Amino acid sequence: MTDKVFKDQVAIVTGAGQGIGFEIARQLAAQGASIVLNDLDAGLAEQAAAEIRDGGGQCVAVPGDSADEAIIDDMVRVAVDTYGQLTIAVANAGITLFGDFFDYKADDLRRVLEVNIMGTFLLTQAAARQMREQKSGGRILLMSSVVGHQAHQYLAAYAMTKAGIEMLAKNLVLELSPYGITINTVAPGATLTERTLHEDPEYPKVWSAITPMGRPAIREDIAHAALFMLSPLSGHITGQSLVVDGGWTAVSPLPDLSNMKVAKEQ
Repeated sequence: MTDKVFKDQVAIVTGAGQGIGFEIARQLAAQGASIVLNDLDAGLAEQAAAEIRDGGGQCVAVPGDSADEAIIDDMVRVAVDTYGQLTIAVANAGITLFGDFFDYKADDLRRVLEVNIMGTFLLTQAAARQMREQKSGGRILLMSSVVGHQAHQYLAAYAMTKAGIEMLAKNLVLELSPYGITINTVAPGATLTERTLHEDPEYPKVWSAITPMGRPAIREDIAHAALFMLSPLSGHITGQSLVVDGGWTAVSPLPDLSNMKVAKEQ
């Protein structure tokens, strides 16, 4: 893609204080988009927005719970009030709570469903309403996971939400296409981020050994795929999921989970 391919575009990116979400926001801004950046952690959100502005991009932070309808409405309002429109929405925010199925707590299940399903659904709804009102089309991207395609021990709840997100995108083709809005998902595999490296220093070694391409993804790998799905190059693609996993879902070997602490927010 050429420089400034997203000139005059306005994007909401949730869960973008760090990791994959931040890299998507940073690359969109570098290619001309104005960004409304959300993260639950207000400090991270403000820091990430400032970093994008320091790099020459346009970015404003709207911190808060991405599953909160009031925060979602705030993001859309800020996009329109600050930049005049909303043309892109990236529902990246999500949580992973590992846990043995037999002992999985109802409160953990509710939180995973609330953030991953409700937050994604409500952001999609709010963004699509604004895009429909503008009558100029738009791009919506939902963040799925390889575990929405292949089983992974201790991730029943999380995997359920990711498979549901992919079906949401497929189903909404019927309702969004008449307004020129595309909706797709990107499904990352194992990815090196601040979180994964902090929680497991052996993460690169473990996933390099079981990924056919010989390494886990870096956040740029996922962001490049996301930007393709948001760009004019993908204008006739909708209702699809793009897996970015170095070939892992083709063979799907699991890491050694024998020493893993389950029921922990990731």
